[in-house]
Amino acid sequence: MTINLLLVEDDPEIREIISDYFTEKSGGTFRLDSAPSGEEGRQKCLEQEYDLVLLDVMLPEVDGFTICREIRKRSDVPIIFLTARHQERDRLQGYHLGCDDYIVKPFSLAELYAKVTALLRRAKGMASNEIISAGGIRMDLFRCQVFVNDQEAVLAPMEFAILKILLENRGRIVSRESLLIRIWGYDFAGNERVVDNHVKKLRKALGEAAGQLKTVIKRGYKLEG
Repeated sequence: MTINLLLVEDDPEIREIISDYFTEKSGGTFRLDSAPSGEEGRQKCLEQEYDLVLLDVMLPEVDGFTICREIRKRSDVPIIFLTARHQERDRLQGYHLGCDDYIVKPFSLAELYAKVTALLRRAKGMASNEIISAGGIRMDLFRCQVFVNDQEAVLAPMEFAILKILLENRGRIVSRESLLIRIWGYDFAGNERVVDNHVKKLRKALGEAAGQLKTVIKRGYKLEG
């Protein structure tokens, strides 16, 4: 079976390196199509269906955030951002728009390959599942909406990102360190108290369902339901 990937990246060296690595590593299973500009990448997404999209943010003509927003209006294809933009606001923007992962350059090819294969496995088994829920909480991943007992709860991007991770790990403890790394990145200079502050805001936004979000002393947080 051939897996069709799209790489939208304006650096020809990066395109060549990723293409060669993925082709060799997959034994030819991965077929990597590429686009050197945002406009060409957008056109390819309109003309052909892909199993996964690798997307730079800073692109000629059309930026990656715009392309991601347009893709999410009609498709749940996995999207991974590959970008030099490492600021917290950029990561949060990417997740808010519906990306599945956000990788900052320079990156490990082996790690990128592992993330791609893991996302593809999950997508093949859950392609039609656009809603994740726990108890009275329901999240529409591709419309970026959260509902509590069928009433919409307005969440800031940071709280949305935290809730998404907790929903995906429903019933399991998620450490503060894990939340920091996944949302803020390895190079974040702050401490774990920033997580506690945003969880406090999340509880307030969840209203009636706030009791589902449990604090596990010295370990982290767990979402029940």
